[in-house]
Amino acid sequence: MKMTSMERTVAALNHEEPDRVPLFLLLTMHGAKELGIPLKTYYSDARYVIEGQKRLHRKYGGDCLYSFLYAAIEPESWGADVIFIDDGPPNCGPPIIKCPEDIDTVEPPDIADSVALQRILSITEGLVKYSNGEVPVIGVVLSPFSAPVMQMGFEAYLDTIFEDPTLFWKLMEKNKKFCITWAKAQKERGADAITYFDPLSSVTCIPPDISRETGFKIARDVIKEIDGPVAVHLASGLGLPIAEDIISTGAAAVGVSTFEDLAEYKKICKGRLTLIGNLNGIEMVHWDANKVEAEVKEAIFKAGEGGGFILSDNHGEIPWQVPDDVLLSIKHSTEKWGRYPLRMEIL
Repeated sequence: MKMTSMERTVAALNHEEPDRVPLFLLLTMHGAKELGIPLKTYYSDARYVIEGQKRLHRKYGGDCLYSFLYAAIEPESWGADVIFIDDGPPNCGPPIIKCPEDIDTVEPPDIADSVALQRILSITEGLVKYSNGEVPVIGVVLSPFSAPVMQMGFEAYLDTIFEDPTLFWKLMEKNKKFCITWAKAQKERGADAITYFDPLSSVTCIPPDISRETGFKIARDVIKEIDGPVAVHLASGLGLPIAEDIISTGAAAVGVSTFEDLAEYKKICKGRLTLIGNLNGIEMVHWDANKVEAEVKEAIFKAGEGGGFILSDNHGEIPWQVPDDVLLSIKHSTEKWGRYPLRMEIL
């Protein structure tokens, strides 16, 4: 029996086999293409994004709707500038925390007073209305541990972690308060799940012995306060060596890097953590239909059996440059090879 996207996703999160592997096409920019408007214009109005997400959902048939705009929107709400480009996600301008001592005075924004964050809440409401309970609406927060890379700049933040733990933890308390409030605000507007982006906790960025005393302690504090499923996403960062730490946060799912073996990840996390990934968004730009099919088949073969798997890209954001025919091929290949029971003998 055919399931709705919501039923399909819930089954995967419960480590059960749905009718087919869920497909999350995390498209933050392609809606502007559908509307024929510049990215900066697209991001400026909730109505554009809602319409863009509707068109993308009807066109590609993915199993989620995504209220996320761009990572710099959170520091923007704290007072940072945003630098827009024509063919990619906006970047954050100069740090709002100019020196570590600014941590004493910087304060989280009031979400009610933030035009940028209110825009996302309006998008969330619009997508929830369109979904009518049949398609999960995914919200996003930046982890308190990773956000200071944009708040302070990478080097200054690392110096603070290692050289001034008092100021570091003071900033973490402020960021945790904001993160929890922001996640709850999205849930209150109807978001079905929250993605907790935490690339700095990955082994790509910081040694596990450090993240265990910082990032993962913080993640546990935050995730326990969020009602509903939370996915920890390391945004292409490596997580296999810290899989048990990710599980300890209480997260329901994890975003898997394209540089990691889904089969190895599944072996460790089976029944405890749903895997999301791990198609290579950068290489995807150059794929043809045969390559798409091979990549989709391999991912499903490695992680699909028994549920607990959602096919997606490995970064949480598909690049602007990925063409329509590739996205359509991903859809068709998922429909062909992702139906349960899986045809494992010919994968």
